[in-house]
Amino acid sequence: MKHLSCLWILFVMTISCKENPAQKSVPLEDAASTAKALDTVVSESKPTAKAFRTFENLADSTFVRLADFSDGFAYDLRYATTNNFLKEKVYDCGECYMRVKTVKAILEANKAFEKEGVRIKFFDCYRPNSVQYKMWAIVPNPQYVANPKKGSIHNKGGAVDITLETLEGEELDMGTDFDFFGKRAYHDMTDLPQEILDNRKLLKETMEAHGFWSTRTEWWHYNLSGAHKDKVANFKWECE
Repeated sequence: MKHLSCLWILFVMTISCKENPAQKSVPLEDAASTAKALDTVVSESKPTAKAFRTFENLADSTFVRLADFSDGFAYDLRYATTNNFLKEKVYDCGECYMRVKTVKAILEANKAFEKEGVRIKFFDCYRPNSVQYKMWAIVPNPQYVANPKKGSIHNKGGAVDITLETLEGEELDMGTDFDFFGKRAYHDMTDLPQEILDNRKLLKETMEAHGFWSTRTEWWHYNLSGAHKDKVANFKWECE
């Protein structure tokens, strides 16, 4: 009987020492590896801020792409589409390039606009002189298109065609569409609803406060002061 009792005790101890799958422990080294792996996954999923270019080592006359310096603008580059007064696409693709000095002024102007709850939206920026020739071939009228032999300030990287939109993307009413050639687009046209006059005033006064001057007959067109002295350029950007 003593022998059987010992065997029974040994049997019970063996059963109780078997692993319970629901309570299985993880070795410390495996737990550390798992934690490290989870941390890596979490780190990789964290959004990273886009790195923008700086003006370090860039001359003011250098041509650069605005989107490389800020994502605070909107774009509707009309001449890369057929939605323009030419009714033809004259850019291979839409990009907004300008000289560094113009970018600096535009960035400061946009900061001021953002304080008012709006931002700049571009219709056109730098325009290669070869594109100016295309436009002249379609509409050879200096009232609407600058003669490419002389070139426009767009060809010099110092002119922009712009409007304003809210930070949520709603375009402000300026009274006419871009490239509307008529008295309703003139800055001195006052026979307009007050909202339109206020929108144009905000655009004009802010741009002028940051080194740009306006064109009397086009509410959307602004030239950087002194940009008329720069040379006409014809470099072309690459399309992806």
